[in-house]
Amino acid sequence: MSQSITSDFEDKNSKSQKTGFKKWIQRNMYRWHRIIGIIALVPTIFWTASGVMHPFMSHWFKTKIANEFYKAETTKQDEVKLTAGQALTQNQITSFKNIRFVKFNQKSYYQVKDTKDNSLYFNTIDGKPLLNGDILFAEQIARFMLADSTSKIKSIEKLTEFTEEYPYVNRILPAYKVSFDRPDKMDLYVETEQSRFIVFNDAKRKVFIKIFDIFHNWDFLNAISNNTIRIIVMMIFLTIIIASAVGGLVIYGFMWGKFKPAKKENQVSIFRKYHRSIGLWTSFVTFTFAFSGIYHATRKFTPDERLKYVSEPIMQTKAIAQDSLVNLKGVSNISLVKMNEQIYWQLIKKNWETKETSFEYLTVKEHKPLKDGFKVYAEYLANQFSNREAKGGEECCEMMDNKSSMSLSDADLKEAKIINKFAGEYGFVNKRLPVIKLAYNTSENTTFYIEPATNRLAAKVTDADRREGFSFAFLHKYNGLESLGKDIRDGVMTLAAFGVLVVSIFGLAIFIKTK
Repeated sequence: MSQSITSDFEDKNSKSQKTGFKKWIQRNMYRWHRIIGIIALVPTIFWTASGVMHPFMSHWFKTKIANEFYKAETTKQDEVKLTAGQALTQNQITSFKNIRFVKFNQKSYYQVKDTKDNSLYFNTIDGKPLLNGDILFAEQIARFMLADSTSKIKSIEKLTEFTEEYPYVNRILPAYKVSFDRPDKMDLYVETEQSRFIVFNDAKRKVFIKIFDIFHNWDFLNAISNNTIRIIVMMIFLTIIIASAVGGLVIYGFMWGKFKPAKKENQVSIFRKYHRSIGLWTSFVTFTFAFSGIYHATRKFTPDERLKYVSEPIMQTKAIAQDSLVNLKGVSNISLVKMNEQIYWQLIKKNWETKETSFEYLTVKEHKPLKDGFKVYAEYLANQFSNREAKGGEECCEMMDNKSSMSLSDADLKEAKIINKFAGEYGFVNKRLPVIKLAYNTSENTTFYIEPATNRLAAKVTDADRREGFSFAFLHKYNGLESLGKDIRDGVMTLAAFGVLVVSIFGLAIFIKTK
């Protein structure tokens, strides 16, 4: 009998302890949610407000300029009287890194990149040098983009490093910053080495870039610490935001009956009502924004050093001294490349109607075509870059770079194709086109994107990059809605970010009113 009484007492005591624990959880969970929410409030407002602003500035209220891209003029056969070798010899240039044709102001020139990375211009008719040719060409591209031949130029500056107004996301260096003396304070950034328009910044966009860098990228932390600290701090606050969202979902969703206060028609009850209803609707997007943000931030611990990977061997003028003129019919870009101690003319032909691009490689002197030249040259560069990566990005001798690296030596090439537009894993953020895609069957399914026109690595993508890219594209930028149109995609994304912002503001109001 006594054993039965003792057992009943223990059961009641156990139930009492469980009930007490539940009450303790209920009593403290709301308090924790408020504390965590307040800690997460400022970062949430920073990120959502700048996120809401982004589509407005980059899409709906974006400044329009006259031309969206620069269509380079092509040099005709009858506009060339001197061969490249003759023009270089005439100007006493014995070695160089590259040479190609450019045309502007109704005249054609050999654009020569010398061994000190200066771009020199020589007339294709008489070989005479064009003084300040690179600056004049940069101005020509900028004026074409704006269809503005009258505004004064305030300055033309050659950039060899990225700046606050021309950040790393633009990918291309060196570049010229052409500043116009206009009411909109327009700056255009162009690349003369490939006759390429990169980006423009007017007065509105300059302000937006500054705001976005401060409130979304938290670049101000770099001024007082470093990039690693900045990333860690951002990840901590994103984790806090997720914890706040989880707490809110539990309190206002799953356990609302336990937490629901007595009904009172006052300002606090109204704030709590909308905080709860909008919070439940936006809880999923809060998770997706924050989770994809953390995932994206983790990839920033490894710096993007693709600009290191470029092949610029020095070529001797005597090697092309006896070369004859190449047939320029249909050629949109032409330059010299060096591969396995052999120099080739690289001919790029673009069909402006279909936007398709083809590559052709001809030996100097004989002008014999290289079979599957685009594939052969792209593989050659991929091997170089892979070897350099294995050595920490350091350049080495050409003959060693020519051999397959350990990562590619046992890998088969699954696919080699020309990419003419941004899509899928090779998005607009990479900036360079056309490129050659080389997909290998490595353990990480490594894919190289090579820009033959500049002999550069445009991007390297592995499965880890694809997972993060998919997360960021679909959970953060809502690219899954692209098929519905950019307006709908940006509208949904803006509404989602605005909803999270409103929830945060209502939460702050409740905290202030109930304090």
